[in-house]
Amino acid sequence: MKTEFHRISRLPPYVFEQVNKLKAEARARGEDIIDFGMGNPDMPTPQHIVEKLIETARDPRSNRYSASRGIKGLRRAMAGYYQRRFGVELDPDSEVIATLGSKEGFANLAQAITAPGDVVLVPNPAYPIHAFGFILAGAAIRHVPAPTPEEFLSRAAAAVHLSQPSPLALVVNYPSNPTAQMVELDFYKEVVALAKKHSMWVLSDCAYADTYFDDAIKPPSILQVEGAKDIAIEFQSLSKTYAMPGWRMGFAAGNKTLIAALGRIKSYLDYGAYTPIQVAATAALNGPQDCADEIRAIYRSRRDVLVESMARAGWDIPSPAATMFAWAPIPEQFRQAGSMEFAKQMLIEAKVAVSPGIGFGEYGEGYVRIALVENEQRIRQAARNVRRFLGDVGRNSKGMEAAK
Repeated sequence: MKTEFHRISRLPPYVFEQVNKLKAEARARGEDIIDFGMGNPDMPTPQHIVEKLIETARDPRSNRYSASRGIKGLRRAMAGYYQRRFGVELDPDSEVIATLGSKEGFANLAQAITAPGDVVLVPNPAYPIHAFGFILAGAAIRHVPAPTPEEFLSRAAAAVHLSQPSPLALVVNYPSNPTAQMVELDFYKEVVALAKKHSMWVLSDCAYADTYFDDAIKPPSILQVEGAKDIAIEFQSLSKTYAMPGWRMGFAAGNKTLIAALGRIKSYLDYGAYTPIQVAATAALNGPQDCADEIRAIYRSRRDVLVESMARAGWDIPSPAATMFAWAPIPEQFRQAGSMEFAKQMLIEAKVAVSPGIGFGEYGEGYVRIALVENEQRIRQAARNVRRFLGDVGRNSKGMEAAK
């Protein structure tokens, strides 16, 4: 009997599993682990959204199969969001589709448009699904280093000329997970020009469009660029904006051909989210947005506490301009050991869980990702633990040097 399965064999070992195993073992021993590892929002979903879910769930008709593309009212709400937020007009019937979170939408679109051997340009470091969605679909991935948006764009342009066959698609993700980098609209103008010149699709992950910390600098959408809808699709998520991660509600917007392809795949795989969830998501998008402002303010405050308290602990972390993450260079004394070893030692010695940068690609080495999913008190406690940990490492290294 065959036990080696082709698609699974294309997936490398799950890098985060080592840290997750140590975390589970520590908790089984009763240890208090301050967990910054997973980007899993911890805030309650706003009450008016929950109430709409409950109200709709009481109607027996809502328990029937839903629509995989999303109910019409939800797609209209999604189009309305783009009009308000970005000034982009969308046809709810042909340019918008609801997804079971942005991750599902991204992976299913990869299945829809990819033939074995197609080349896809993916940033590195990157959120894992950006590469693995296409790997599972049979594509060949060309990783494009993304230390800055400008270098990523330059490297992507070079990669087009070095790829055989010519790339099918280019993936962009700003604000970025894991690096928290942002871009301005001019960046997307260059992306669109590059894609049109070389007949590539563009897949934009914009899940953190509303998790930004400077009201004067809001992340743009690629669909704001003239002609972008000719070649681009963009993925959005309600998970972070409205603290709805477990609800699994996102959407894609843009090019009609890509939207139709995603819709066709989804029609074979799912009946859409539970109708009350879709109705509640409609209420989130159409309702008062002060709740989103409050959630954003909480992340901003946590960011400030993290950066300040870790600096006092001896760990300088750049202040992210957006997302719910900090992309932190590992302390100098751990550079040679690497991000995985640093993450393991942080968990064992400081009781603090972070995600090793190597888990986001080879160019993530030297960093860890810190998710802002603990309250300010817990962040300060983590900083105290880190200060003791780094102090112990410093004393031990001096002792070892003296012994030499």
